[in-house]
Amino acid sequence: MQDISTQDSSNDILVDNFGRRVNYVRISVTDRCDFRCVYCMDEDMEFVPREQLLTLEELATVARAFTELGVSKIRITGGEPLVRRNVMQLFEQIGALPGLGELVMTTNGSQLPRYAEQLKAAGMKRLNISLDSLDPERFRRLTRVGELDKVLAGIDAARAAGFERTKINAVILKNRNHDEVTDLVRFASDRGMDLSFIEEMPLGAIGEHDRYEAYYSSDQIRADLEETFTLLPTTETTGGPSKYFQLAETGTRVGFISPHSHNFCDTCNRVRLTCEGRLLLCLGQEHSVDLRRVLRANPGDIEPVKQAIRDSMAIKPKGHDFNLQEKPVIFRHMNMTGG
Repeated sequence: MQDISTQDSSNDILVDNFGRRVNYVRISVTDRCDFRCVYCMDEDMEFVPREQLLTLEELATVARAFTELGVSKIRITGGEPLVRRNVMQLFEQIGALPGLGELVMTTNGSQLPRYAEQLKAAGMKRLNISLDSLDPERFRRLTRVGELDKVLAGIDAARAAGFERTKINAVILKNRNHDEVTDLVRFASDRGMDLSFIEEMPLGAIGEHDRYEAYYSSDQIRADLEETFTLLPTTETTGGPSKYFQLAETGTRVGFISPHSHNFCDTCNRVRLTCEGRLLLCLGQEHSVDLRRVLRANPGDIEPVKQAIRDSMAIKPKGHDFNLQEKPVIFRHMNMTGG
């Protein structure tokens, strides 16, 4: 791979038309995954042909372009990032970029027993690990094919590797796993980990459940937790959309990502790059720029990529318009978007 460690001296920063500074980009490296979670993708997914995926070199160039434009946080997403062949060399390249404050990743945890130490060595600072149930049979139903023991082993491997912070993410669905929120908090607290509860994102058509019927709000989760714990508001942030509380009993931080009940668009500081090179300016809108076209029309030249990113700020929308009672307006699934 080419050397991407030389940073331009430009003082560029990215600011949209609503005065929001973009300093965080989520980069999807694959739409493929070894799980088939019911809220993320359809059971019989058609994945992007491999020739349409950005190469590792192209992904590295985009990451460098963003850091030269003032982005200080990059989150690697998928699909499951660790199923991408040779992806570790990409992480090493991105982790060495000047100006990058944080390289972090969201993962389902299944591959961490193999890769946790390599990720830490590559400069990965924090991990978010998806864990929606502590019951093996329920876990399999939610993931369709996942094995809970592998994820628990992955969590243990991440803790042993010594990341700055390892957090649990849990998507909560009514009558599927909403009765486990207290157990999940205890699980995280016992291991010195933080946890975020996420309202389901209505992306892509799915046949497994009715999203309106399965909706369980952050306010309901908080009320359930307050039967056992004392939740203290906190101004702490990790740069993303989570609103955090601290458990008075243990000091554990519990976050809520609430695209429906508590819209967070007014403080949005991020954009997303799909694995096929589409720069999404909003999770819940289709405003986008085709960076793959720019990359392949200008091989070896980062300036057109940077200019396309600058120009994209003009079309970043004010926010999303999620409505669980309607069919999905956004037809791309979460694994296509970058989870």
